[in-house]
Amino acid sequence: MTASPPEKKVGALSAGLRVLRHLASVPTPLGVTRIARDLELNSSTCFNLLKTLVHEGLVTFDEDTKTYRIGLGLVELAKGSLEQASYARLLRPHLQEIASRHRVTTTLWQRTTNDRVVMVDLADSGSALRVHMSIGQRLPLYIAALGRCMAAYSPLSPAELRSRISSLRWGISSLRWEDGPSFEAYMRDVEKVREVGYALDEGHYVKGITTVSSPILDEHRTPLMAISAVGFSAQFTPSSLQSLGEDLRDRCREASNSLSGGKVGLFWQTGS
Repeated sequence: MTASPPEKKVGALSAGLRVLRHLASVPTPLGVTRIARDLELNSSTCFNLLKTLVHEGLVTFDEDTKTYRIGLGLVELAKGSLEQASYARLLRPHLQEIASRHRVTTTLWQRTTNDRVVMVDLADSGSALRVHMSIGQRLPLYIAALGRCMAAYSPLSPAELRSRISSLRWGISSLRWEDGPSFEAYMRDVEKVREVGYALDEGHYVKGITTVSSPILDEHRTPLMAISAVGFSAQFTPSSLQSLGEDLRDRCREASNSLSGGKVGLFWQTGS
């Protein structure tokens, strides 16, 4: 979906971005006169934009040829987004293995803001009956099993968490539980995430549906993603839920250690 235009567009910023896009689209470095002509910019304005971009490390200037080209600073800006996209591709085989082994729909969720997650990938088991979900679906950050995982590593105080959970329980958010737990029960589940590495939601978010989730953490133990497995509650037994949870936990722990350079494993309690 295309974002609506701002009420007041910042002309200098737009012009600077046009310069960056132009330099990124051409195979060779360009001089200021050529760039100004291509973009129909005032030469003095173009020169000042380029000097600013060079200062910020987004463009480099060759003293010998008096030309400009894209700098490595632009790669640094894109690094986070590129890493997350690459990470989703790397996790894809794990999603498929979990889906096939445990006969569930497996989903990968990415944190987008302080209060939302978005589904960025999924894998189905191929079963005739399965829970239908769609890539791009958004959920409140603290809802269902994945919400307990996010809450387990949240910097919010218990009082702040209570406010967030209560808004979901009573439908103040755009989505709510069908049979929400009490805050005390929710926090007991949150504490268990820290002990065993995964969370369960057995029919609280959607009646008849069970979700098992585990978080993917960075080096600061901030939850960036979560893998969730979803199925009909009737298909699970206590032992199969434990097996599924431990499978998710182990894969997410491996992903977390990879993402953090091995630092998360020093802190992750699993009870083992």
